[in-house]
Amino acid sequence: QRLQIFGFLPAPEGGKTYEPALSSAVNRYKKTIGLKEDGLITKEVAAALNVPIRKRIEQILVNLERLRWVPKVPDQGDMILVNIPEYMLHYFEDGNKVWDCNVVVGKTMNKTVIFSGNLKNVVFSPYWYVPTSIINKEIKPGMRRNPNYLASHNMEWNGGNVRQRPGPRNSLGLVKFIFPNSNNIYLHDTPSKNLFNEDNRAFSHGCVRVGKPRDLAIRILRNQPEWTPAKIDAAMNAGVEKFVPVKTGLPVYIGYFTAFVDAEGELNFRKDIYNRDERLYTMLTSGK
Repeated sequence: QRLQIFGFLPAPEGGKTYEPALSSAVNRYKKTIGLKEDGLITKEVAAALNVPIRKRIEQILVNLERLRWVPKVPDQGDMILVNIPEYMLHYFEDGNKVWDCNVVVGKTMNKTVIFSGNLKNVVFSPYWYVPTSIINKEIKPGMRRNPNYLASHNMEWNGGNVRQRPGPRNSLGLVKFIFPNSNNIYLHDTPSKNLFNEDNRAFSHGCVRVGKPRDLAIRILRNQPEWTPAKIDAAMNAGVEKFVPVKTGLPVYIGYFTAFVDAEGELNFRKDIYNRDERLYTMLTSGK
């Protein structure tokens, strides 16, 4: 009955058999709430169906306000949009979305920051310069337990700090994408590929892990003919850090949208993973 009310099912069949039409409707609905289209009626599906309509309307109003903050998608050139609650990266060319992929974002204790910038460099076989917070919370306790901790993690001291050498075990994977910002947030590969299969993908320390980093590098550098896919593959696996300037400015926007309309015209909702919707709704309705 709920799926019929929401427009996903022509009419409930009323029986106790899970018919193909109902399975198809469940999958259509699951796509609009960001869950795997596996036909399973899970706790997450039931919870989403039970969200009061009033709360969905509030969610739409909040996100309409957020859309006012977004830089206009350029009519010419490229743009990258990362939507944190959607766990997706979208790539635009000349105002049209042409490609997307799954991402992993910051967990609740290490929220990915909302901001915009310009992508300046693609870095192949990168070093990972470990943040001080991770050195204090993870690496120093590890070194106390194991004197060979740094070597076993392919790490080294670097001017009083710690960095991880390039290679397949590097926490940034084989490539990172830099757009200078005060939050030190960037896009990067990761050796932890299994996390991209999860429905909820808030696992990082704040940076954005890209599910298809090779494809993203090829797309970004497609207008720099010297960087063929074969050369990109070689640089990613060279084990030697290589900075490649991006010749044309590439805007990157890290956004937070829990309600949006997708390319098929379907209204989508996502979980408010950082609990930001209610505060913004209160601000909008209180006039402050």
